[in-house]
Amino acid sequence: MIAALLINLLRLLLLPVSALRWAFAAPRGGYVVLEIDGRVVDLQPPRVRLALWWRPRQRAPLSVERVRELGKHLMKDPRPAGLLLRMRSVHAGPAVIASLRDALLEIRAGGKDIVAYLPMGADNTMLLLASAARAVVVGPETLVSPLGFAVEGRYVRRALEQVGVEPEVFAKGMYKNAGEVLVRDAMSEAQREQVGALLDARFADLIASLAQGRRVDRETAARWIDEAPYGAEQAVARGIVDAVAYEDELEHMLATGLLPGTISPRRAQGDAGGGARAAAHPARTRLVSAARYLGARRALSMRPMWPRAIIGVVEVHGAIVSRARFRGASLASEERLVASLRAARQNPRIRGVILHIDSPGGSALASDRIHHEVTRLAEVKPVVACMSNVAASGGYYVAAAAHAIVAQPQTITGSIGVVSARFALGPLLERLGVSTDVVKRGARADLFSPSRRLDAGERSVMERELDAIYGTFLRVVARGRRRPVEEIEPLAQGRVYSGAEAQARGLVDMLGGFERALHELRQMIGPTASAIEPTIVRASRYIPPPPLLPAPVPTLLELVGLRGLAGEVALAIHCEGERVLAYCGEAAELD
Repeated sequence: MIAALLINLLRLLLLPVSALRWAFAAPRGGYVVLEIDGRVVDLQPPRVRLALWWRPRQRAPLSVERVRELGKHLMKDPRPAGLLLRMRSVHAGPAVIASLRDALLEIRAGGKDIVAYLPMGADNTMLLLASAARAVVVGPETLVSPLGFAVEGRYVRRALEQVGVEPEVFAKGMYKNAGEVLVRDAMSEAQREQVGALLDARFADLIASLAQGRRVDRETAARWIDEAPYGAEQAVARGIVDAVAYEDELEHMLATGLLPGTISPRRAQGDAGGGARAAAHPARTRLVSAARYLGARRALSMRPMWPRAIIGVVEVHGAIVSRARFRGASLASEERLVASLRAARQNPRIRGVILHIDSPGGSALASDRIHHEVTRLAEVKPVVACMSNVAASGGYYVAAAAHAIVAQPQTITGSIGVVSARFALGPLLERLGVSTDVVKRGARADLFSPSRRLDAGERSVMERELDAIYGTFLRVVARGRRRPVEEIEPLAQGRVYSGAEAQARGLVDMLGGFERALHELRQMIGPTASAIEPTIVRASRYIPPPPLLPAPVPTLLELVGLRGLAGEVALAIHCEGERVLAYCGEAAELD
């Protein structure tokens, strides 16, 4: 309270300066410029309070939360004409892109103009975002490439055979594909089916967005994709974009109202000619950066003097592990998440919690413990799971305990199934001249030794364990979805779904992003919750558990899992000695 009082006193003293700063933050008829260059996330990451000189501060990613804040101020401010999107590159998953596009469409619906400027050209993602704008301008000599989506699988059975490594894969669920890259030479029909369904969803979304944004029918938008790529001038001629311009020409076009449409023949006299034209048209639209605009607006606000009710946000981001052994890794640590969930449960100011999930799963043991804490939290406070790009396998397991699940249509979710894999290195060791001799007490004391294959009895044990684990997973989902296991089992089988497919099958309650989840949670809290703002909850210290549940929650057994060969080294390091439940990410990246 003392800190808030001092800050408010300082802001009161500086109020005349802040008011003057706000007066000049956005002149009438100007545009606020939002730079998009790099990573985009749903939620604003916490600020780094201290930057060490040997570790230069990295630029924070753009968040959809910040864009929504910008939009709310813009729609209330009559001075700026609109928003200028300057997009050089965009790195984000399909669900985040959908949320960002929704935020831009809300700004347009609120009466503000949006112009997209793509100086480096455009790919699928950039055109998808730009379709929310009234006019789209690209830089000269660039490519416009709405190529669609493709998935490639790498199958290494023969390579492992040549080096003498024998994989043994056990799977429960015909769509649980994580191990097939080790034992097959081509994609299975089940994998082709589910990947094809995900591609269909993303392809249909791209076509619909282009058709809506560029005001053409779907057949035309589909033809644009099939005949891509295009040079900048070709894209203008086809109607995919409105104009080609350098940045200084863009400012003139905004000032003189030349958009949408094409500009006069450019570069007829080379670069010098372009400079001459700029000099001949001195009219310029004043542009103000979004950071300056928001900074001026925030300087006018006062800190609350007394603690207020808040909505807690607990982030489950990255592979789920019991303990993050190295700092900086993008991992959902059980230690941190359990502490955060307990803190949210015990803090009386937190009226409800949004579980923000962007995870393919990971450690089965950690997933079960996190699920247990979500269950405990849901006993006393409303909990809504908000799925971002991926919330599959262990990620879906964690979400199942929430009162409601929200996902974007492009979210990858499901993967309710079990897979385990092990490698027998005996042939490789023989080729290297390494012999193995074993002394043991207990018929299966060397069950997990990599030097030999499993015998028939040991394989039956593994199969029996998978059956038990699969049954537990089904019961967890059935309990969370309030449906009998018999209805869940046909939807499981390890299959992944888009958010839209999952919603149609009852695995997801509603479609939308973080704002939809926030609205739903406020509805659960009650009519007084409309002004309650979300705050990320991150507890790093140990917090004792609350009293025991009246009835125990079934525990998910551990298993050895494989997410594919495309770089899951971090998961293996952080889950050493544990079994892993995770969705294979082969179908997660569809570009």
